[in-house]
Amino acid sequence: MSVPAPDVRRRAARSLGRSSEVLYARARQILHARGVRGRVADVGCGHGALRAALGGIAGEYIGVDALRFDGFPRDAMFVEADLDRDPLPIPDRSVDVAVALETIEHLENPRRFMRELTRITRPGGTVLLSTPNQVSVLSLVTLVTRGEFNAFQDADYPAHLTALLPTDLLRLARECGLDAIEIAWSHHGRIPMTARHFPRWLSRRFPRALSGNVLIVARVPL
Repeated sequence: MSVPAPDVRRRAARSLGRSSEVLYARARQILHARGVRGRVADVGCGHGALRAALGGIAGEYIGVDALRFDGFPRDAMFVEADLDRDPLPIPDRSVDVAVALETIEHLENPRRFMRELTRITRPGGTVLLSTPNQVSVLSLVTLVTRGEFNAFQDADYPAHLTALLPTDLLRLARECGLDAIEIAWSHHGRIPMTARHFPRWLSRRFPRALSGNVLIVARVPL
């Protein structure tokens, strides 16, 4: 397996290696509701903050990324990988859960990435990933006023490469043969033209329009 190229490492570093605590909590909530536990592969793990957020859900935790960020837990397993070009360095059907929060938008080939998440997950296991919500009010207002999706402006490039709609995520999951597919929302999003966020109760009432992130959760068939 090749060492991640310098440009891949630079893009990984620009991601800062961390998502929002709201998103970590939402991932835990979704997995808990499905009764999911066991060996977790956190692909695009960054600093490894998801490990603590999952708590007892992760019986064993494996972090995968293009570089090991400072602060990654010393007692956790880490494997280095070029998520764009190489197969994930994890055996087939060997994890109970494959999680990739705010990772797929950083990659050149989202279909290949989804196939890899599916490959490493055991039959009956769970695949969960998230990406910026391109159909939110914030993103659509930004598209109309600036000609760019909110999370894919010049300042976000080249860290953010691939904008995906919820429909795209559904298509990817189906193409990979996943079932029990659900779309979920972060229930947290910024008000356009401001630094403020919508009230949580309002984001829950209109999740598609007001959530900053979309998640997809699915099962590998038995």
